[in-house]
Amino acid sequence: MSRPNNIFLIGPMGAGKSTIGRHLAQMLRMEFVDSDQELEDRTGVGIDWIYDVEGEDGLRAREQDVIADLSLRSGIVLATGGGAINSAENRKCLAARGTVVYLYASVEQQLNRTAYDRGRPSLQYAKNRRELLEQMMDEYDKLYRSIADCTVATDTRTVRSVANEIVQALATEA
Repeated sequence: MSRPNNIFLIGPMGAGKSTIGRHLAQMLRMEFVDSDQELEDRTGVGIDWIYDVEGEDGLRAREQDVIADLSLRSGIVLATGGGAINSAENRKCLAARGTVVYLYASVEQQLNRTAYDRGRPSLQYAKNRRELLEQMMDEYDKLYRSIADCTVATDTRTVRSVANEIVQALATEA
């Protein structure tokens, strides 16, 4: 692989990026990093607080700085926020600095996995969660696919089976 040995997980909220990323990092003996958690650690406040005070633009600007920094590291599995792909700068950093894996989850699966999650500001304020997730998928799916080195569906699958498929895809890419 000519790029740094990083694996960047992209995909919508509820696709399993953090859960799968932790397992994948353990399998590959790599460090796991979650960009949302890193953003919270750096600011000392939650994503929802940043969203409430600075709005989505403020959140995305902070997220862009975090992804720029983290993507320069080597030997990490990075789970990104679902909307991180909206930034052209984030797409450029991720595509150039590692292997990008798009974890695809249907809107139905996203609804199921985020049903009781109160830490996602965009869903928290949505009048119709399904409509919002469908709109986001329409907007983001082509962006995810534009930089993905491989796409792995996560619906109704175990964390282990998804991680194993990613490892196999990485082996064939090398």
